[in-house]
Amino acid sequence: MSDWYRDMTNSAVLGGLTRRLGLPRPAVLRRHTPGDPLLTGPALVVAAGTGPLVAAVSDLLRADGAEVRFEADGERLAAVVLDATGAETPAELEEVRTALGPALRRLAPSGRVVILGRPPVEADGPTAAATRQALVGIARSVAKEARGGATANLIQVSDGAEDALASTLRFFLSGRSAYVSGQVVRVSPAEVPDAADPTTPHAGRVAVVTGAARGIGASIAETLARDGATVICVDIPAQGQALSTVANRIGGTALQLDITAADAPARLAEHVVERHGGADVIVHNAGITRDKLLANMDEARWASVIAVNLEAQLRINAALLETAGALKENARIVCVSSMSGIAGNRGQVNYAASKAGVIGLVEATAPLLRERGATINAVAPGFIETEMTAAMPFGTREVGRRINSLSQGGLPVDVAETIGWLAQTASAGVTGQTVRVCGQSLLGA
Repeated sequence: MSDWYRDMTNSAVLGGLTRRLGLPRPAVLRRHTPGDPLLTGPALVVAAGTGPLVAAVSDLLRADGAEVRFEADGERLAAVVLDATGAETPAELEEVRTALGPALRRLAPSGRVVILGRPPVEADGPTAAATRQALVGIARSVAKEARGGATANLIQVSDGAEDALASTLRFFLSGRSAYVSGQVVRVSPAEVPDAADPTTPHAGRVAVVTGAARGIGASIAETLARDGATVICVDIPAQGQALSTVANRIGGTALQLDITAADAPARLAEHVVERHGGADVIVHNAGITRDKLLANMDEARWASVIAVNLEAQLRINAALLETAGALKENARIVCVSSMSGIAGNRGQVNYAASKAGVIGLVEATAPLLRERGATINAVAPGFIETEMTAAMPFGTREVGRRINSLSQGGLPVDVAETIGWLAQTASAGVTGQTVRVCGQSLLGA
């Protein structure tokens, strides 16, 4: 569904009037199109503290065809990368201000700000921990101050994880992260497989996507297929026609399966082993809502939501781990949570419980998968433009669109691109985490 207000305020006829009246003007976001360069202009790479990653980051950007600057000389900047991994005292935060402040004034529309820091939990004492945690407040505040569709995010790079940084840095600089802002992602030491072609990072891999017949699930399947994967599209038999349409369009296969059935986990595990020799990527996207105030919630509404959104994921993961060959080496599992699971939502206690539970299962499963060289993460979408949101009352829909730093709803592809990044073999250093795809929603921030 088109965002009438964004389109109106960016039109040639009414755009000028909007500016004169001082009305908010949601930007048209830069999103990824195959063949696009990583950045559409130069990147400024600066440091606060010793800046130990400046050279490595500069080499990575140049290898991806980007122009690198070490001083802002008046030109518009497509990105600013601040290496604050060497900042260990509050006094060094002044260098963050002096480096970022002038650069932000030169940031182009849909520009990217990426701050690199160290995890506070790994700090040697309260002073360093406080300084590292201060970067979280800086990144999230910069994201709220950014204009023109620009984003800001923080990557916490553990000591020894420098070689695992590339895929995450690329994601946050690229158009793939258009609706991801104000996020903190930790990169841990990991053995990164031989780098795949960044333009087709899933070439030769097999991916399973549940709830793939429509909406976000269909977009996930399309995005993984675009990037080289063979996709097994899974949905309930009642969605068989739509499921086949998606699978045929992307050159994948359709598997009609009620994931809440008692034998569903075993059937799925056997299917991927017998037909594909195992799966590289599992995306738990299937989900339902059965909204009602808790005081009026009946057992059927509660049980059905928990069964689909949470219990099915737990049971399928257990079957995949127990079935020999079901998960290939360097497998990636990505679960779809929700902002409701982080912030809660009136009339959605059952849904919020299930989606918060997904975050818990991700955090608990990550150590089990690490032994296999596998990872598990979650994405938490905010307001995404789907058939469901299009059916909302006008006022509710408009509020949902505007209560984030980008002042607009996201698209299904924004969720899909984030899942695609987490599913890459090169993202081995990111596990056990939940990344919000919400334009930095002002709820649950």
